[in-house]
Amino acid sequence: MDPVLVILLLGLAIPLLLIIGMPAKPLKVVGQVMTRLIVAVILLFFVNLFGAQFGLHVPINGFTAIVSVILGVPGVLSLTAIHFWVI
Repeated sequence: MDPVLVILLLGLAIPLLLIIGMPAKPLKVVGQVMTRLIVAVILLFFVNLFGAQFGLHVPINGFTAIVSVILGVPGVLSLTAIHFWVI
């Protein structure tokens, strides 16, 4: 997509949302999901950081991030167990 078009769409969307208002419920849900995503990626980072001493490396990609977001800490532990089981 052309950068000029993206800037134009954002320039039109922001004043429109300021005038009509943004529903609070979807923003709350998006905020919670983004918070969980950031925490999940940080957990995966620390697993990789401390697991490097034991030869553990869980890649940080979309799939592992989604599993970690949905399952939380047990998801990170299951990804670690799957890594040891497969390799």
